[in-house]
Amino acid sequence: MADKKKNNTTEHHNELLENPEALADQLTKTEEFLERNKTIVLAILAIFVVGVAGYFGFKYYKSSQNDKAQNEMFQAVYYFESDSLDLALNGDGNRLGFLDIIDEYSITNAANLSHYYVGAAYLKQGKFDDAISHLKEFSADDLLIQARAYSLIGDAYMEKGEFDSAASYFQKAADYKPNKYFTPEYLMKAALAYEKLNQVDDAKESYNKIIDKYWDSNLVQTAKKYKARLGA
Repeated sequence: MADKKKNNTTEHHNELLENPEALADQLTKTEEFLERNKTIVLAILAIFVVGVAGYFGFKYYKSSQNDKAQNEMFQAVYYFESDSLDLALNGDGNRLGFLDIIDEYSITNAANLSHYYVGAAYLKQGKFDDAISHLKEFSADDLLIQARAYSLIGDAYMEKGEFDSAASYFQKAADYKPNKYFTPEYLMKAALAYEKLNQVDDAKESYNKIIDKYWDSNLVQTAKKYKARLGA
């Protein structure tokens, strides 16, 4: 049955190619259809054109906004690295701070990164709930910064005495794209949080990962000492 339909379709195509009258008749039918449904066809075309134009227009707008936001960020990052946290957060009257960038350029990558800086700044200022809120707004798929954001959230929870949440975020940091440079640090923090929770086995497991997987880390001796402290 399928072969028969295929053959009929092929024959129809051949007829259109070989018979000018058949082709003209088909074109006439198409024109008549378009004429009868002109409003619908034009509406569909308009929606398509607007959609395509809107997509590329938005991409261009987002790119230009991101360029502006990154230019503003330069001074805010300088203030942050100089420990001038209020200026980094709120600006200096001439250049925007991270909070302004988040408000004015919310759709940009610069605003996303600003959430990270704001969270880190609030953590330094002891504003732990605000730090957690902004750090959770940040997201990235890079090798280092996302894990660092998870670790900073863990630090904030530790300061709040919420050790269960702290351990969870330290573990997320350790599990995120593990590497020999930073993962041992996150495992050490997770182990200390587990100790606060009296979860001795989980703490030992974290210490063992440092010792066995990251044997060349400068935290290995500390991990061995802390593990021995917990007993056999």
